[in-house]
Amino acid sequence: MIKDNQKYFNRLHVFIDALVITFSYIFAWFIQIHILVRDSAGTLPMQTYMFALVFLVPGFLLLYYAFNLYTPKRVQGRRLEAANIFSAHMIGLLVFMFVLYLINEPNFSRSMIFMFIGINYVLTVVERNLIRIVLMNMRRRGMNQKHIILVGYSRAAEEYIDRITQNPQWGYHIKGILDDSTAPGTTYRNVQVLGSTRELERILSRNNLDEIAITLGLNEYYKLQQIVASCEKSGVHTKFIPDYMNIIPTRPYTEDLLGLPVINIRHVPLSNTFNMLVKRAMDIVGSIFCIILFSPVMLVTAVLIKLTSPGPLIFTQVRVGLHNKPFRMYKFRSMEVQSPSEERKGWTTRNDPRVTKVGRFIRRTSIDEMPQFFNVLKGDMSLVGPRPERPQYVEKFREEIPRYMVKHQVRPGVTGWAQVNGYRGNTSIRKRIEHDIYYIENWSVGLDVKILFLTVFKGFVNKNAY
Repeated sequence: MIKDNQKYFNRLHVFIDALVITFSYIFAWFIQIHILVRDSAGTLPMQTYMFALVFLVPGFLLLYYAFNLYTPKRVQGRRLEAANIFSAHMIGLLVFMFVLYLINEPNFSRSMIFMFIGINYVLTVVERNLIRIVLMNMRRRGMNQKHIILVGYSRAAEEYIDRITQNPQWGYHIKGILDDSTAPGTTYRNVQVLGSTRELERILSRNNLDEIAITLGLNEYYKLQQIVASCEKSGVHTKFIPDYMNIIPTRPYTEDLLGLPVINIRHVPLSNTFNMLVKRAMDIVGSIFCIILFSPVMLVTAVLIKLTSPGPLIFTQVRVGLHNKPFRMYKFRSMEVQSPSEERKGWTTRNDPRVTKVGRFIRRTSIDEMPQFFNVLKGDMSLVGPRPERPQYVEKFREEIPRYMVKHQVRPGVTGWAQVNGYRGNTSIRKRIEHDIYYIENWSVGLDVKILFLTVFKGFVNKNAY
């Protein structure tokens, strides 16, 4: 069982980490002293450097523990683990340098310390990914399994089973479902309903489960208190998977109101003043940089539009922005001049006769969007965010698509998470909204940088732009 083996695995993992730290330190010392600095005059003796390991190894292991690097996380992503390792190393570096300052040791090689941090970070990430690969292969073969039973048959139960089935490398084995309103023997993806929830205590008494997942339907939540009490009495780890995924976000946050837990329906990091200021500063600096960088392209585009089609260079259109407020969005004109009624008739279609030859090219390559850097500079838009829509479509989609209006809790963007994932132009509006909401709930500076990076490599050319 997992609960019996986990402590031994953790001990082994700590031992391997200690070996990696020791090797990285000795390797960095060898490079610094024997390769980079051949003259030993003015350097500390080997014993002094090696004595530091007495404090260094347990110090870094404690940092790993503090950053949850020994917490079992079967579904934790590689990026999150690598980020936690990086954070632990940065704290370790600062502490190391501070200790050297306190003991006033100027001869201890600072370059060796930086080299050790770099080598140890790379080797630790590699080591943990190798362990992850070994464990994933074991779980695919049916070893190192975590045995689970579900209490309640609902949409949440089916969603949970779907994800477990699609990811055998997680090592979860669902032994069955207990439910009061579904006949025993009913199966979903080879997971069988074993009986009613009244049998829970009997099953728990066998003590052969690693985890219980409560997946009751909304109409059965009155049973929750009794089921949780039974689970906690058994000592088996219990988790709750709510049957209202369309209401509660993927990363809800709670507040403690004098002992009363309050769940906030929507977590929007950009509602934080500091985050707003950071993002706005990025937008100002980034838009100025982009205007300067792309000014030759915009100049050539302006000349081509003027030479090939009569009418204004810039096309402005009312879009709905932050807090549902309308603003005028700028684009290079890519179509023949139209009357307002013609313009409102609908989206552009394939081989639309209204699009000019130059317009077809600049739409495909997203050059027509470049004047929006001035919208960003004005504060109407952001470099990254959900794409803004016209008022008539906002009114249409708000009635048809759940949570559509959530996208207006942040500034609209020139590019966004939906766009770099291929949802541009004539693609699913529902999928776009899903990606927009993910962005809103999971915003970070790193995510913005990632989206901008992806936009450069796969976001400019749009096969769905007509």
